[in-house]
Amino acid sequence: MKKTIQEVIVVEGRDDTKRLREVFPDVSTIETRGSAINEEIIEKIALAQEKRGVIVFTDPDFHGEKIRKIISQNVPGVEHAFLPRTEARPEKAGGSLGIEHAKPAAIVQALEHLLTQDEEADEQISQSDLLTAGLIAGADSKRRRELLGEILHIGYTNSKQLYKRLKMFQVTQAEFGAALLQIKQELGD
Repeated sequence: MKKTIQEVIVVEGRDDTKRLREVFPDVSTIETRGSAINEEIIEKIALAQEKRGVIVFTDPDFHGEKIRKIISQNVPGVEHAFLPRTEARPEKAGGSLGIEHAKPAAIVQALEHLLTQDEEADEQISQSDLLTAGLIAGADSKRRRELLGEILHIGYTNSKQLYKRLKMFQVTQAEFGAALLQIKQELGD
């Protein structure tokens, strides 16, 4: 991973910026300060995208996904980095998931696997494929989705959003199949 990042990284708050600067001292960030993103923040992100490019790197939770969706709808072409939920857990019980809790190696790995959204992408994986793979029904379907998100670097999604996320980031049958093999090995299937 390069020691400097050209793009501007969109994060949720100053603790996220602080953590990123521990890993990349010269990184530029835009802080959304929550999921109620105003027009001024969208304009800053759009300008940054035009000038330098933007990486959306939000917490792996409901609010982080909401922010991601708002930015993607308003600023096309941004890149996305996803931190696995397991890497975003606080040391103290009861805290919320967040980039600020991640170890430097997890941050570097997330930023090495950037994805660009394509709403017009052709279907590579069907709902039937997801059902057959045990990703949308079954006792351990949630764990399978968590592992799939980690392996493919697309973040965690619930069963309703998984199909859309796979299509949006153009996950191929080959990538999907390889990930399923890893999941089977991990779960001992």
